Amino acid sequence: MDLPWTWLRQVHGDRVVTVFAAGDGAGQEADAAVTTATGAVLAVHTADCAPVALVADRGAVAVAHAGWRGLANGVITAAVDRLRALVGGSVWAAVGPLIGPECYAFGSADLERVADRLGEGVVGRTAAGGPALDLPAGVRGALLAAGVDEITFVGGCTACGPDAFSHRARADEGRQAVLAWIEAAP
Repeated sequence: MDLPWTWLRQVHGDRVVTVFAAGDGAGQEADAAVTTATGAVLAVHTADCAPVALVADRGAVAVAHAGWRGLANGVITAAVDRLRALVGGSVWAAVGPLIGPECYAFGSADLERVADRLGEGVVGRTAAGGPALDLPAGVRGALLAAGVDEITFVGGCTACGPDAFSHRARADEGRQAVLAWIEAAP
């Protein structure tokens, strides 16, 4: 695509940008974007947080950046709600590589905050036995609670896998990107 993309200055919140044309909202502070516009490429970047692509069967797509703060603030629910407000219908999600609980040591106060919001299923253990956030479980739980019909996880743990960037494990400067767009009918 040679049109401008919509990329976001991600702030670990719940703000969703609605994109009406290619490049709308580029550089805004938000953690999700949604569109029904043909050719409007949406992008979020991650390096341990969950990159989530959402597709509605009635012609809309969204992307979301979901780390622990974004999950606790409801970014996934906000993105799915905005998608459904635009077109309704069934929604499926694809979740890219993200940090797994075995590598995600987590402070007990923050873990309790996330568990209060998303349930005890997010409480995990590191490989060494310490408290951990089970981010994949949190993302799955938030998607299910938002009524997403189908969820696919693609990729493994960013921290212990060799094929993804990890800020926590290696202080990598690179990032994964999840992109979504609607192509024009042939």
